[in-house]
Order: sequence, then structure tokens, then C-alpha cells
Amino acid sequence: MSLSRKLLAEGLGTALLLAVVIGSGVMAERLSGGNVAVALLANTLATVGGLYVLIEIFGPVSGAHFNPAVSAVMAWRGELPVALLLPYVAVQLVGAMLGAWLAHAMFDMNILQWSVKLRSGTGQWIAEAVATFGLLLVILRAPATRVAALVAAYIGAAYWFTASTAFANPAAVFGRMFSDSFAGIAPASAPGFVAAELAGAALAVAVHQLLSSPAKARHV
Repeated sequence: MSLSRKLLAEGLGTALLLAVVIGSGVMAERLSGGNVAVALLANTLATVGGLYVLIEIFGPVSGAHFNPAVSAVMAWRGELPVALLLPYVAVQLVGAMLGAWLAHAMFDMNILQWSVKLRSGTGQWIAEAVATFGLLLVILRAPATRVAALVAAYIGAAYWFTASTAFANPAAVFGRMFSDSFAGIAPASAPGFVAAELAGAALAVAVHQLLSSPAKARHV
């Protein structure tokens, strides 16, 4: 598979993922009549479905990371050439931003905007670490044929059991900074989220090694 196809798949997949997350958040907020629980449920269901489809479609091309933390772990494991890590992260970030703008365009909102929704505090950071830890552990340990379904199911659950609604993705944090909507995050809150996500990803790698047999662990 050529590099250009891999990067196109990662960029396009991340853009569509952010369009799903942000667009469904806008639609949910408009239709929920102020009921935040209903809005979150609608946002969750759309994200679960969209994520599953995108992983199935783009997985055979690029691995369907859509997430710098996932790409970093795959590079560390040797499953993604280290030389491709920065290009993957770059197209994921650009794709996330473009996905936010696409969602705004679909709903006749101002294309260019910054979120003012503060998401901060120890509980939120712990939640992001837990969300990302679980996501990476699922990716590392799930049977290859079931990764899409299990990842989508885990993220759907994490929307509700974590205090942060489970961004679990530095690219998602980046893209959602550009949307002052239900799914947005203020730029000032982004560094704490990203740091927590990377810590959660690193912990998942360590736990995966502890859970693996010695023979398998040598190849991790």
C-alpha cells in the first residue's frame, strides 16, 4: 500500500470521525430540547456507529488509527514504521480540524470558531487517562477480526462512565478546539487532556506486556 494512500486514509478517516462527533453533537443539542442526557445519548450512538464503519473501511488501508496515541504505540511496537509516525500524526491533526469545519458547514454555522467550553480538573484528567488506557488495551488485545466492534463498543461505554466523555484521542482534542459546540473543548483545557491521554496509552502498553505470555511479550 503506497504512502499517499495510507495518509489519505488516515486524514480522511479522522476528518469523518470528527464530523460525526461534532455534527451529531450539534444535531443532538438542537433536537434534545435542553435535555443534556438525551443529547449525550444521541452523540454516543452516532459516534459508536460512525467509528465502527470508519475502522472497517479504512483499517485495511492505513490501520485506521485516527489517533496520534494509537500511532505512537504502533510505531513503538514496530507495526508502523517510525518514519511514518510524524506524517500520520500530521494528517490526523489536519483531518480533525477539517472535520470540525465540515460539521460547521453542514449545519450553517460559522466555519472558523474556537471553543470556550472549559474541561479541566483532576477528575477530567483521570477520566481521559482511563478512557485512553482502555482504548489502547482493547486495540492491543482484541482479536484482529473484532477490533472495530470492540473499539466502538468501548468508546460508547466510556462516553458514559468517564467524567470527560472519553475523547481518548489527541487529534480529537485538537479538532474539537475548533468547534464552539456541544462537543468542543477550550484550547486552554487541551494540554491537560493530551498529557492524560498519552499517560493512559503508555500504561496500556505496560499492562498489555504484563498480561502477555513471556514468548509473546518478547515481540511486543
